[in-house]
Amino acid sequence: MLLTKVVCTLGPSSSTPEVVQALVRGGLDVARVNMSHGTHESHARVIRLVREAARECGRPVGILADLQGPKIRVGSLAETVRLEAGQSVVFAPETMAAEGELPTTFAELAAEIAAGDVMFLDDGLLELTCTGTDGDRARFEVVRGGLLDSGKGMNLPSVNISAPSLTEKDLVDLEFALGQRAEFIGLSFVRRPDDVRDLKERVADRALVVAKIEKARALEALPAILEVTDAVMVARGDLGVELPFEQVPMAQKRIVQLANYYGRPVITATQMLESMIEHPRPTRAEASDVANAILDGTDAVMLSGETARGKHPLQAFDAIVRIAGEIEKTTLLEGGPRYFRATDQGMRSGASAKEHAVASATVGAVRQLEAPAVVVITRSGFSARLVSSYRPPVPIFGVCTDQLTYRELSVVWGVIPVLADPDDVSYEALMERGKRAVLESGVGRSGQSVVVTAGYPFHHRGTTNTMRIEHL
Repeated sequence: MLLTKVVCTLGPSSSTPEVVQALVRGGLDVARVNMSHGTHESHARVIRLVREAARECGRPVGILADLQGPKIRVGSLAETVRLEAGQSVVFAPETMAAEGELPTTFAELAAEIAAGDVMFLDDGLLELTCTGTDGDRARFEVVRGGLLDSGKGMNLPSVNISAPSLTEKDLVDLEFALGQRAEFIGLSFVRRPDDVRDLKERVADRALVVAKIEKARALEALPAILEVTDAVMVARGDLGVELPFEQVPMAQKRIVQLANYYGRPVITATQMLESMIEHPRPTRAEASDVANAILDGTDAVMLSGETARGKHPLQAFDAIVRIAGEIEKTTLLEGGPRYFRATDQGMRSGASAKEHAVASATVGAVRQLEAPAVVVITRSGFSARLVSSYRPPVPIFGVCTDQLTYRELSVVWGVIPVLADPDDVSYEALMERGKRAVLESGVGRSGQSVVVTAGYPFHHRGTTNTMRIEHL
């Protein structure tokens, strides 16, 4: 029973019924569907496989539909182009590029870039500096060359791109994802809180929004983004291009820490076990990377290419589970993430002072009583997410009556979702359901004390205001 949650991207390597079954039986918590690839038909098929496997296993597995976002790319090239250091090149809108010019899908490039701005291509492998613009053309000098193919990404760290956060493709994909009842919608290339607000208005409480932090500008606006989003992802792929690589580790720690302070689940993603795309075992450095993310306080660790297109998807999943399990067997997490200190309380946000006080007291009581579990009675999942952010040293049994909330809790650290009868709307009935789940799981035994937290009245969301000590 892992406290850390595991997210896997499903793709060609992991879309068969056998592999999906194995992942779910092995403890998969969230299946990520990357809307940048595949078709709605293929995505619907794999979502159906996940739902069937989860139903057979009797446990919730969430679906994360990850929108592509306004990814700026190189347009279609007739053949691979070699760029040499010192070479001058011109980028033009894809529909207007003449022979010898490089096409881009971002028609406004010349209007938004200025001389001296740096552009990275192909995840930072190639580097260019803008030398000026002429109408709808932008001129560059190649700083670090290499081979360039069609469709490669273009990153402009110092440019405040005005493109909307949701493209026409994203809007179509969003309606598909909501039609499939995805529990989580990933918003790519977030730059400001309004990007999140826009998506949340469209989603209208039908799913939780996961803001992907992969732009330097998102880091600058991180507290404001955390105020409005439901969860965040440390998307280290593009973030590692937007920032100098040596700054990425501390940026990751800051995102995780602030997400904990705001009571927002956080997923750490990209290249966690990258070598396992080709090899059946991770490197020692990769194992340490996963372990350190867990020690820092991430709610979930995510596999991308390792399970989507890698040669060893089940071995990669087993490896990340083993690493998480090994960390959790130690006493290193019992006091919370490594940065937690007594002074951290004043930095908390994302909920009222009263709600934070109840969550903090709940975890304090667990430690003092050496209780085997926390029972959180929650309607929307808010109370469970808030208690989880204080990292109790024991499992949290999140009791809810709503199927969507039941599956949305799949990404929250330490939470074991418990689905109660919709007719059980009293505190006593829901508390008894939670206590029974603690006993049935083997976590607690008769006579032990458990701490029960709830919002009263229960049908009002976001009111964590009650803590009681109950006996199993």
